[in-house]
Amino acid sequence: MTDDDFADAPDVSRVVADADVLAADLLVGGDARDALDVVRAHSWVTLVASDPLLDDAEAVIADLADADLAADWRERIEGLVEPVDHPDGDHPALASAAHGNAAHVLTFDDALRNAKTNATVKKYVTTSFTTPKGFARLFDPERLYPEIVGGDYPGPDRDPRA
Repeated sequence: MTDDDFADAPDVSRVVADADVLAADLLVGGDARDALDVVRAHSWVTLVASDPLLDDAEAVIADLADADLAADWRERIEGLVEPVDHPDGDHPALASAAHGNAAHVLTFDDALRNAKTNATVKKYVTTSFTTPKGFARLFDPERLYPEIVGGDYPGPDRDPRA
């Protein structure tokens, strides 16, 4: 990645969930599910992911549950995400955010949320690294809707479980 590759400000309606969050959404629920339900409940909020990111999550799910569940999850999630490409070797969540113009990366990984990582990544993309709990608490669809879509916020427009 070069400094010139990512000159535009990220889109606050675009979100990346790291592999740990994607797996926890399926297998555990809790904060991961709460955060991703916010994304799934609004058609104007986009979940962005690369194939390597989905590969990582699928492997975690297969390891913690079973391969059939992981394959079923992969088939379903591919219909929910906006795919992005990035160079081999890049960190899947970071690169998905950078190449997908996402303003948010949801992760449980403390190494991604530390000040050193944030300072390094800011050269390439301005994105927020947060826990799913922090995202669910701070992301305010009602406040963002007039800016992103326009008009009065009608509330969620999709069933997050459908």
